[in-house]
Amino acid sequence: MHEETVWWYLIVGGVLIFMGVAATTFKRLPLSAAMLYLAIGFALGPSALDLLQLDIARDAHILRPVTEVALLVSLFAIGLRLRLPLFAPLWALPLRLGFAAMLLTIPLLTLVGALLLGLDWGPSLLLAAILAPTDPVLAHDVQVQDSDDVDLLRFSLSGEGGLNDGIALPFALLGLALCGAGTAAGHGAPGWRFALEATAGIAGGLAIGGVLGWITTWSVAWLRTRHAQALGLEGFFALGLIGLSYGVAQLAHCYGFLAVFAAGVAMRRVEHRASGERSPRETIGTVDSEDVVATAADPQKAHAFMAESVLGFTIELERIAEVAVMMIVGNMLATSGASLFTWQSALLIVALFLVVRPLAVEASLLGSDASHAQRRLMSWFGIRGIGSFYYLAFALEATQGRHTQDVVALIPLTLAVITSSVVVHGITATPLMNWYHGVRKRDTEAEAHR
Repeated sequence: MHEETVWWYLIVGGVLIFMGVAATTFKRLPLSAAMLYLAIGFALGPSALDLLQLDIARDAHILRPVTEVALLVSLFAIGLRLRLPLFAPLWALPLRLGFAAMLLTIPLLTLVGALLLGLDWGPSLLLAAILAPTDPVLAHDVQVQDSDDVDLLRFSLSGEGGLNDGIALPFALLGLALCGAGTAAGHGAPGWRFALEATAGIAGGLAIGGVLGWITTWSVAWLRTRHAQALGLEGFFALGLIGLSYGVAQLAHCYGFLAVFAAGVAMRRVEHRASGERSPRETIGTVDSEDVVATAADPQKAHAFMAESVLGFTIELERIAEVAVMMIVGNMLATSGASLFTWQSALLIVALFLVVRPLAVEASLLGSDASHAQRRLMSWFGIRGIGSFYYLAFALEATQGRHTQDVVALIPLTLAVITSSVVVHGITATPLMNWYHGVRKRDTEAEAHR
């Protein structure tokens, strides 16, 4: 075995074991796991161990599928965490953030690119589409923690992350078309046709994922409770539903990311209808290690047991995906870090974090029930990460061999924003969320004394 291969086994094994041991500690520190993965990826580059040297422009055809899988697993897990009826009032906030704030962010960022950074309109729109979606993977410190969590702030940020990664696709395609890569992107000319196709893609993706999630979940539960069949292997079921939803949506020319998110929501909806107002934990109760099969087939517990088992499996995969993608990004910092942080990238970061995101959030939440503290935190925690990296790789892969210069010029800007978001939001997540929990506790106590 080559010495380099041995080093890879040692590094990957050590990182995974360390994170398994230190996960609880990280929750108490003003640090995030993603920051550590960035540092490790950087250390693997030519400036230190020189074991890995990735180039996103050259390796986009490899990096795009890797990031795509990471997003799919995370979107499904987010949908599965959101345990509320579809017409519950709380759903209005993630819908506002996912649609309205997204539609405000893209034109504002396009103006920043064109007027402040000196980019042409096509690359400016493409950059805006790349950076507009908030991250569903790196935001787990501020997301819904489990299926019982219905906090307005965490529910809204989680739902937003589940929605806007899919909604960014038509704008990325339009940006590619304006860059002169319309054929490569597989999209027609802008105009009414663009709006019609985008609307149909969004609605179709949500419908396909919702229907497939409902039918497959109900069918498996029926087999378990009525015939004691289809027991175990929840991981196979989760991956199968993710792949099926994404594949059918792609064949129907709809947005697959939205389909996978909707499939997770639909699975949770089936469980919620079966369990009623009791939480999944209360429904399942204590599971005897020798009686797992009986629990999985119990008509009163089967739906909750299946949903929670699938959720646990996908969360583990989500964490592994975070390790892989953040180490990749960190490695790219090692190969091109000196050229990333320029006045243009600094201006873009300030504009996005302190102007564009707050404006889009405040405008989209006008008249909502969100408190002042919740609005401020939603404005701040517009975390950019794996979703943006995916769309960058997607654009580079779509334009390989032609019209590449405009897209390649977006690499340092995108990587600078992702890195800054990982560091700045990672440092502030723990103290700001602790402050928020204190505010919520004081408000609850004040209401109890009234």
